[in-house]
Amino acid sequence: MYYLYILKCADDTLYTGITVDLSRRVKEHNTSKLGARYTKCRRPVELLFSKPFGTRSVASKEEFRIKTLSREEKLNIVKKGNTNRESKAKKDG
Repeated sequence: MYYLYILKCADDTLYTGITVDLSRRVKEHNTSKLGARYTKCRRPVELLFSKPFGTRSVASKEEFRIKTLSREEKLNIVKKGNTNRESKAKKDG
């Protein structure tokens, strides 16, 4: 299972990525050298949205699509998306 996620950075920017372990990846973005270069200087980050996908290919395509959207469009995805990420991920999985 792959997860697409959107983070809100300390400077109020948004970051989109994919991972197989959502909690580990958010922790890496906040505390380790393994976090993305973009988020290292924008800590702390907060998970706003996540969505599970069955394959990396599908998750990567959706990541690319979201990265081309405006900030407003990304926030609309977050707003329309799940409010309880974990229960929705289990339900959709």
